[in-house]
Amino acid sequence: MTALLRLDAVSKSYAHRPAVADVTLEVRAGESVALVGESGSGKSTLARLALGLVRPDAGSVTFEGRDPSRLRARADRDVRARLQFVPQHPRGSLNPALRSGEAVAFALRAHRVPRRERADRTAELFRQVGLAPELARRFPRELSGGQLQRVAVARALATGPALVVCDEPTSALDRDTQERLLDLLAELRERTGTAYLFVSHDLAAVARFAHRTLVLRTGRVVEEGRTEHLWTAPAHPYTRALLDASGPHVALRLLERSTEHLPERSTETRTEPNDANHRTEEPT
Repeated sequence: MTALLRLDAVSKSYAHRPAVADVTLEVRAGESVALVGESGSGKSTLARLALGLVRPDAGSVTFEGRDPSRLRARADRDVRARLQFVPQHPRGSLNPALRSGEAVAFALRAHRVPRRERADRTAELFRQVGLAPELARRFPRELSGGQLQRVAVARALATGPALVVCDEPTSALDRDTQERLLDLLAELRERTGTAYLFVSHDLAAVARFAHRTLVLRTGRVVEEGRTEHLWTAPAHPYTRALLDASGPHVALRLLERSTEHLPERSTETRTEPNDANHRTEEPT
């Protein structure tokens, strides 16, 4: 299957300090790929590269065959509509002067949905993400953290995206709200075929949600493969250290997804030997 998103040997530095180095990843339709690692490992930089917010110093980024950093606002509006973003802190990304429904309707307007259809589409999007349409009349300050994150998801879904980049979408939520949000994203994935690039430091959330995971350390991929294989039989010492620090929640999330019917993907695991710059392939 052709990848929706492909980052090919990308590198990016800021002030001569490398943020990511020689990273290759791809996301296919209906697939959830997670990026994990400690702060400063390069996760958010890869998300920004995927969205076209920054350009790589080396390598290439393509979304549906196009470089997202070179999309023009008007001429490439339809392509941009298919690549959307859910931020870590939705309260900061929503205009406090707009009601939550207006924020979603604004996304519809930006992508040329006729005015007469926007109210019904907004109400339907609120229902899709588990919010009562009446909440569309509330301002961001009048909503809880979980409700705000659902509004952010509704806004991202307004344009019918093929791929949504999620940057730490559960980090500000309590555990129960996290699980409801992850269930929502998974349901939407199964119903609409939406793919996700999922940035997180929460390995339990990744265990519950992601088909494949890339483990990043100081801007490099040290290990990648199907999530359940990495979490049950990690080959790299850094992956093992991350799992040891996460406690028992990861194992519980793996048990929860044991009956989930996920699309078949490659079971190959790639591992970079400790302190080396190349990868060797190991059977799982």
